[in-house]
Amino acid sequence: MPLPLEGIRVVEIAQNLAGPYAAEILGHMGADVVKVERPEGGDDARGWGPPFWRGISPAYLAMNANKRGITVDLKDPQDVAWLADYAARADVLIQNLRPGVVEALGLGAEALRARNPRLVYCSLRAFGIAGPMRLRPGYEPMVQAFSGLMMMNGDEGGPPTRIGTSILDFGTGMWAVIGTLAALAQRQRTGRGCVVDTSLLETGLAWLTGHFASYRVSGEVPQRHRTGSNRVVPFQGFETRTGPLVVAAGNDRLFTKLAQVLGRPEWADDPRFQTNAARFTHKDVLLPEIEAILLTGSKGEWIDRLEAAGIPCAPIHTMPEVLAHEQTRATGMVQPVPGAPDLELMGLPILFDGERPALRRAPPALGEHDGEIRGAAPA
Repeated sequence: MPLPLEGIRVVEIAQNLAGPYAAEILGHMGADVVKVERPEGGDDARGWGPPFWRGISPAYLAMNANKRGITVDLKDPQDVAWLADYAARADVLIQNLRPGVVEALGLGAEALRARNPRLVYCSLRAFGIAGPMRLRPGYEPMVQAFSGLMMMNGDEGGPPTRIGTSILDFGTGMWAVIGTLAALAQRQRTGRGCVVDTSLLETGLAWLTGHFASYRVSGEVPQRHRTGSNRVVPFQGFETRTGPLVVAAGNDRLFTKLAQVLGRPEWADDPRFQTNAARFTHKDVLLPEIEAILLTGSKGEWIDRLEAAGIPCAPIHTMPEVLAHEQTRATGMVQPVPGAPDLELMGLPILFDGERPALRRAPPALGEHDGEIRGAAPA
């Protein structure tokens, strides 16, 4: 299957998660991605374990498939000069080094785009390009905390909780890709690339857009709702006799059906529960009653009854459960890694003409393609 970005050359001068994830997405879509690492140890994420696979952390493996890898000593002027020449011939450069580092090395947007105006230069930062914190580095938990995102997560009345995946790194990588693709489309019209900037903080603020709108409308600080919603009731997880499930009765019609399934049809006519606004006001009464009823049966029994009534619901899966489910297998998201029969990774969550791009390359070993790339004549 021809891939959409075949023929696009990407240079990645990045490490950890956000920048490598952006470059990996482009690689999944067919771009030739060359990952640049320092000779001593490479990307810090290589060591983010245990566990390890052949001495490499899962954090590195998950972000670096479909790439070639080279080493460049950024303390060596000759190496830096070579990298500047190589990067200036690319279509896209992705970098997330500490603010100011690439500029000091002569690898900043202004320097490289002066040599190649068609270059799309994408930077991923912690706090953005302006403001008093623009030069500060930052990691996921710091920015989850700073952005206010962490304060939205956890039990009502309990402590703020980190979201269980690196949502700001992955989200920032996705924004970087969206911006890069838009810039490449613009280049088709104008012949010129541009500078794309995004950051973990801006991603965190974007993920708060619904909470922000509520706060601006009401003036009330949003509260935490565990698995629930700050707008819709019931729309959350509940315990059953054999484990938790989510019930998402997202409108009054569905709540009427839910009341019938739970054996409490009178709830539909109870003024405390007739509308979503009323249910939200009286959720401290309603939600414990729903859970008390659900605890009388098994998760599977309730899911069968809820689905038969057309009420959206889902089991709260563990990792082994979701991977074993036939729906997960049917998506084809879990893919074998070429040359590594004992390793599987997640693929790209996009289909092109009904087909998901396959993993074409395993994550590169440190300096694996030095001879192939650095020994080659300029393209």
